[in-house]
Order: sequence, then C-alpha cells, then structure tokens
Amino acid sequence: MNLITFTSEDLIAPDTLVLRDRRLQHLLTVNRPEIGSLLKVGELGGMIGQGEIIALSPEQATLRIRLDTPPPPKREMVLVLALPRPKMLKRILQMVVTLGVTELVLINSFRVEKSFWQSPWLSEAAIAEQLRLGLEQAGDTVAPRVTLAPRFKPFVEDDLPALMQGRQGWVAHPAKQANGPQEGSAETRRLSPSTKPTLLAIGPEGGFIAYEIEKLQAAGLICCDLGPRILRVETAVAVALGQLLP
Repeated sequence: MNLITFTSEDLIAPDTLVLRDRRLQHLLTVNRPEIGSLLKVGELGGMIGQGEIIALSPEQATLRIRLDTPPPPKREMVLVLALPRPKMLKRILQMVVTLGVTELVLINSFRVEKSFWQSPWLSEAAIAEQLRLGLEQAGDTVAPRVTLAPRFKPFVEDDLPALMQGRQGWVAHPAKQANGPQEGSAETRRLSPSTKPTLLAIGPEGGFIAYEIEKLQAAGLICCDLGPRILRVETAVAVALGQLLP
C-alpha cells in the first residue's frame, strides 16, 4: 500500500483520520509505524498529503492529516475491453488504475461466455474494491469510470461514436497467428507512444471475430499488432497500454 485512501466516513474531525479495518492491519504488519510517523494519505476523489500518527493501538490508528497535493495527472485514455474471466478481471481492474486509464468500458463479444455477465465480481461494490486497491498501489485518488455494455452491436453503433470524438482509436488484432491468418485479418499498424486522447479496444481470449472487427473499423478504429506472440488478455492490456504511454 503506497497510499492510505480514505473517505469522509473515516474522519472524526476535518483533520483527523481513524483507521480500524484492513488498512490498520497493513500498517501494523507491514509499515510498523510509531507515534509521530508520517504516512502518505489521500481522500478518494480528492487531494493527497501526509498523515501523522498521533495514537496507535491494535484496535485503531489515529492520524492528523494535511492534504496539499493534487492527484497525479492522467492522459485521456479509454479502454474498451471484452469482458474477461472474472478472476482475470480483478487483476485487470487494478492494472488499469495503475496505468492511468481514465475510463474502462467492459463489452460483450461473440467469444465472451454468457456466464461471465452473472459474476458477482461485476457488482458495483466488487469493482470499487479492486479500483481502490489499484489506487493504493499507484498513489492516486481518482479511479477510472467503469461502465458495462453487455450488447456489442448497440454499443458500437450508439455509444462508441461519442467515445471516439476527439480521440485516436485502436483495436488490438494480430494480422497472423502461429497457425495461419487471424480471423478477419486486416492491415495492421504498430503502436507508438502518444500524448493524444486515445481509445483502445482489446478483445477476449481468441480475439474479436471478423464481424466485430469490421464494426469497430467502421467506427474509426485502426487495427494494431502487438507482436508475433499470442498474449493473454491481461498481458495484452499491459503491453498495449505500455506501448502507448509517452
């Protein structure tokens, strides 16, 4: 935990923070602070600063806080991601926070199993928990917006054009696989660092089908190739976002 995040519910006074949950256990077992120790704190959705421990026990930690620094800036990056397996989704949610994505849209695809959409990990509380863990790792307080689009065609036709306004759009889609041409093969380009507002679409395991690629291209997305190796979704997300970072 590189940042202790909190909300107004954790405050007993405007400048006094009390921790009693997993954050306290992390402090006691990992940080092992003493009275007077200074720790980095940040209000969710707000400013970052320091907290001085003024009382400490196995039951709670009390910190006097001072917030004076804005959260780290983000680039305008929208990630459109075919809904991955629930266990993988947890890791990806934290990853997109640490890489500074501003918006995540989870969409349906032909190769996405229907059961994934019934996963408890898609609940608002479960998503918020993983985003918060990502914020604590990244030292940030502002989580990306997360939306669900369980119907592919309405999303591409109705919602994607608005998301593409003022953005450069990419869809990760290899030109070839080890056993021959990729379904719906199209001319691809390599990603390169950019400071422009960007939208990146990444498909499910096995990739988008030809129909989906055609619809995404019609919306203005350019096919990009992440290299000759076949990547898992979470690896593709990390590689693609890493290549786009300036």
